Amino acid sequence: MSPLLRRSARKNPADSVVTLIGKPGCHLCDDAEAVIATVCEETGARWEKKDITQDADLHRMYWEQIPVVLIDGAQHDFWRVDPDRLRKALGG
Repeated sequence: MSPLLRRSARKNPADSVVTLIGKPGCHLCDDAEAVIATVCEETGARWEKKDITQDADLHRMYWEQIPVVLIDGAQHDFWRVDPDRLRKALGG
């Protein structure tokens, strides 16, 4: 496949939703939120935040990994968020 075709087949970042799963008072969650907010503003992706202490299913699934970052519902990262890796995953 030519590079031009491969590039055009990329997903538009504005169609993506980044989800941060964390908890209040978590400094790593605060750091992750800052990275996500910046990258999503740059790429046009939407993002949301979910509190693990308010959702038993999220707590059971992710408690030992927070902060956890999902892209369109699929786990992308946990503990630390690399801005370049997130940008690349969003196609930006």
